[in-house]
Amino acid sequence: MSVAPKAFVAGAVIAALSGNCQQLAAQQADAEPATRAANATFAKDLPFADRADFDDAKRGFIATVQDGVIAGPRGPAFDTRPFAFLNSDQVPPTVNPSLWRQAQLNAANGLFQVTDRVYQVRGLDISNMTIIEGDSGLILIDPLLSNETAKAALDLYLKHRPAKPVVAVVYTHSHIDHFGGAKGVITAEDAASGKVKVLAPDGFMEHAVAENVIAGAAMARRAQYMYGINLPISERGQIDIGLGKALSRGTNSLIPPNDLIKQDYETRTIDGVEIEFHLVPGSEAPAEMLLYFPQFKLLDMAEDATHNMHNLYTLRGAEIRDGRMWSRYIDDAIARYGDRTDVVIAQHHWPMWGNERIVAFLKRHRDLYKFIHDQTVRLLNHGLTSTEIAEKLKLPASLAGDWSARGYYGTLSHNAKAVYQFYLGWYDANPADLNPLPRSESAKKTIDYMGGADAVLARAQEDFKAGQYRWVASIMSQLVFADPENKAARALGADALEQLGYQSEAATWRDAYLTGAAELRNGPPKPQAAANAELLKGVSIDLAFDFLGVRLNAAKAEGKHIVINWTFTDSGETQVMNLENSALTHRAGPLDDKADAGVKLTRATFDAISSKQRTMLAAVATGEVALSGNPLKLQELFAMFDEFAGGFAIVEPPKQAVE
Repeated sequence: MSVAPKAFVAGAVIAALSGNCQQLAAQQADAEPATRAANATFAKDLPFADRADFDDAKRGFIATVQDGVIAGPRGPAFDTRPFAFLNSDQVPPTVNPSLWRQAQLNAANGLFQVTDRVYQVRGLDISNMTIIEGDSGLILIDPLLSNETAKAALDLYLKHRPAKPVVAVVYTHSHIDHFGGAKGVITAEDAASGKVKVLAPDGFMEHAVAENVIAGAAMARRAQYMYGINLPISERGQIDIGLGKALSRGTNSLIPPNDLIKQDYETRTIDGVEIEFHLVPGSEAPAEMLLYFPQFKLLDMAEDATHNMHNLYTLRGAEIRDGRMWSRYIDDAIARYGDRTDVVIAQHHWPMWGNERIVAFLKRHRDLYKFIHDQTVRLLNHGLTSTEIAEKLKLPASLAGDWSARGYYGTLSHNAKAVYQFYLGWYDANPADLNPLPRSESAKKTIDYMGGADAVLARAQEDFKAGQYRWVASIMSQLVFADPENKAARALGADALEQLGYQSEAATWRDAYLTGAAELRNGPPKPQAAANAELLKGVSIDLAFDFLGVRLNAAKAEGKHIVINWTFTDSGETQVMNLENSALTHRAGPLDDKADAGVKLTRATFDAISSKQRTMLAAVATGEVALSGNPLKLQELFAMFDEFAGGFAIVEPPKQAVE
């Protein structure tokens, strides 16, 4: 029995194979003339002489970790050394010059003093940990992604500042890179007893785990492309994530909050530090909040205003974010805190000082997301499709020339498509697109109409020489889907994707293109990720049972009717699970007297079985699970559940048909 996905997204990113990086590096080509020209032209249009960000990124530096390495369970949890090549001011032709600048900024790492009693550890994970010195202890904001990096961050602080205990941890929002290292800085026991206050926005626990459960296997696989985790770190591979340097590869944890911020605006005093909390749900995360510290005149924008354009749609897959509301939240922050803020920080990137600079920065981000929203909606109301809007839309010069609005993580292109989807969905209203042929069938017809594979390859090779990489990548994808064994098509498609990666300003696009190229050359990686037992504890029974429903193989369930009673002896919760019409439903409440079988167990036992730490059979043998009725019916039901393989094909057809 297993109710968890193969991995939550971050868990898969951490645990997935890194691949044979030396082999990948040997396969990578240099920049083609068209790419060199494109990158050289790109460099002419941006204010590279403006070095204010570099000054801000280095300001207040105290120290970093010894040798630039944080130990982890499977090698380094984080290692800054492979990024040493970024020290050069000579931009290689295989990297977009704007992205190179961002990668250099994100490479600044260590402990930094932001202002009196406020410190940050940056560049040692994808996110920042902020440390506030209270009267008697420390308030930690967002303990990073991994336990190992969070512990190293706190140790680094304590090495250079007076020793104080942690009295509070604040999670600004429900993404794992902002809570996953909690057990590196506090214990679950101290949180449960209230010795350490753990604060989070309302809805935190629901959203912290729910986003990555139902579609978790697909999100985890797609995240390998978005973050480039199987790529070598090099001038021809991964150089950055845009939002931060890299994902740490340690262990994750989730310590539930013992105090929630539930009002739009709440003020608390923690260990002598006054904090004004501002809930901003549905901005960058479903549950998120900003923090203002009047004593320090410091505003923490969480992840709503950072030094790049963020995602209204994330390439790993998630619900679309509302740019209109995101903009409004930033405007609210300007109105409430703008005239009393001297320092602004976020939980990614570097701070900014000076009231005039800060207000201008916040206004640009307010207007950035409102521009994307409004102009996309304007164009869709003129009848343009999402692809046409993404191609047409250009930022005004006042935003395009601002480094913090550049698309290193989100992009104008895929954010515009997100707004279109938010309002109109996938269908462009052209009936020809209402029920098209499946991808492989369409590809075979297309290639046949174009005169066959050899003719297509000959023309595509000429287009490649002319620098038409977008078209070559597209048509080679069709040829690969028509004939996945065509080595020439795979090779040319990989070459085209590689050049697109080298030209990309967005780190996420670069990683996606280069990962696609690697998989065309070598095939997908073998999945090794497992369900994260720590995060599974936060999944409600309702959500766990919903996930069983999406794993049900309808063909195997055809004509079957099975009813199972579930009793959780520790909480007293009861559920009736019903299989009928090839759909699995469940209902909390009274048990069914006519159920085929019954299961009694604790939530802890359920979690252990779900994460495959224990089998159902072993749990029955030890008395941890009590069965009643016909246990064969339970066995019959669980035989109908699919296991999701995390390494499914993306740039080629699946090797085996899915039932």
